Amino acid sequence: MNKRSGFVRLTFTYIALAAIAVCSLYPALWVLLSSLRPGPSLYSKRFWPSSFTLDHYRELFTNKTFLYGTWYVNTLKIATLSMIFSTILITLSMYALSRFRFRGRKTTLTVMLVLGMFPSFMSLIAIYVILLQLNLLDTHAAIILVYSAGSVLSGFIVKGFYDTIPRSLDEAARIDGASHLQVFARIMLPLSRPVLTYVALTSFTGAWVDFIFARLVLRTKEKWTLAVGMWDLVNSFQNSNFTLFAAGAVLIAIPITLLFVFLQNFLVQGLTSGASKG
Repeated sequence: MNKRSGFVRLTFTYIALAAIAVCSLYPALWVLLSSLRPGPSLYSKRFWPSSFTLDHYRELFTNKTFLYGTWYVNTLKIATLSMIFSTILITLSMYALSRFRFRGRKTTLTVMLVLGMFPSFMSLIAIYVILLQLNLLDTHAAIILVYSAGSVLSGFIVKGFYDTIPRSLDEAARIDGASHLQVFARIMLPLSRPVLTYVALTSFTGAWVDFIFARLVLRTKEKWTLAVGMWDLVNSFQNSNFTLFAAGAVLIAIPITLLFVFLQNFLVQGLTSGASKG
């Protein structure tokens, strides 16, 4: 009876996993095939196109109406720099909050936790006014600054990871004459590779796909990111060229997909490393 119930449970588990896989893969496959389908319409009577074409991908970079190549480079620059600065800020700040004891530490953690509970778009007006006063509107530097500074509020998983590292390692290094910076650079950073990979990947992904802040700050078409440009593509053509939009969406997904494929082991370790305190 136990074997039979175990078999039934395992069967239902595989069926559920198969259904989840189909629901996850079908939209992605549909967009990919739509990008290869001739014509501007995304609707088709057949799931598999009768013929394939790369004209939509070619048009993305040759049509002068929109600047897909420029938007791609802009987004790559913003996402890469945001990833670097976010990782540095999160690592340094959470290391200090985890390993050092100073006045106002618990208050700082509480304030960061409370602020992190609110949606980021609630600060749109305040950010807009600050950037306007600093004369940073319509610049990539403003976007990078907002992304990098805002990411610190979500870095508690890094603090949880540093909390799991025994303090005896710090003390032994300090006895041997190492400074705080040497302890951080030679001991903590090598141990932090999984969680830093997770932070870098999530920071890159967030900056790569964000629309709200980019739409607020960037006003010039040549400075737009992919999210803003693709929105304008559909908005301007009034739903008449969705296959072109599908081709752009496929190219947008390539960098994130490659990062997840090559860094998936580090990503899993980073997700679980700060989950519990040992």
